[in-house]
Amino acid sequence: MIAPARRAAMNYLLRKSNIILLGITVLIFVASCATTGSTSQNSDEAQGLVDRARATFRDFMRDEQYTWFHSHLREARGLLIYPQIIKGGFFIGGSGGTGVLVVRKPGTLDWSQPAFYTIGSATFGLQIGGEAAEVIVMAMSQRAVDSLLSSSVNLGGDTSVALGPIGIGAKGNITADFISFAKSKGLYAGINLEGSVLEVRDSLNAAYYGRSVSPVNIIIEKTVSNEGSAELRAALTQAVK
Repeated sequence: MIAPARRAAMNYLLRKSNIILLGITVLIFVASCATTGSTSQNSDEAQGLVDRARATFRDFMRDEQYTWFHSHLREARGLLIYPQIIKGGFFIGGSGGTGVLVVRKPGTLDWSQPAFYTIGSATFGLQIGGEAAEVIVMAMSQRAVDSLLSSSVNLGGDTSVALGPIGIGAKGNITADFISFAKSKGLYAGINLEGSVLEVRDSLNAAYYGRSVSPVNIIIEKTVSNEGSAELRAALTQAVK
């Protein structure tokens, strides 16, 4: 028989073990809920960005001041669409925003699924008043697209960047890897992206596609897809027909 003192000690240890196990279970549950909530929020944020990118693209396509953009869209290898770049968005005295990259294979109407990218700079120097701007950056060369497949790219350092012509009937032979267009408060806003840094937004890519993926997986290998991008891609396809 087990002595009363030993039995009491064993019961005490058993109760303590159950309490510890319960605590661990609660912690795991809370962590799981937090992760699920965070993933859900990121997924909603990602889809919201895709929807706003479509609205931004359509806004630019409706604006007659962007005729150069319209007429040279077929030449673009890809588009970076930023629904909103905010001055002071990343750090004090800086600017930044998050948008999507879509890439089209030359000679086809098929656009890739979107990949998410941030953009940051010490200052974008908007030439028209305002603290925020919609921005579309055309990737005009294979070099531009290839640079975006890395984790980050410095515009003007790793690649060349230029302002796009604006105005009805605007003409010009621009040679640059990237050509940028911007709007602030509905008006054209010259925006200098020289020195800006583009970085992959891994958390949004993972949330949008349900697993960790790279731009190569999304754009080149095409191993993932999300039906939520259908309207954006349809608008892009219609524009280059």
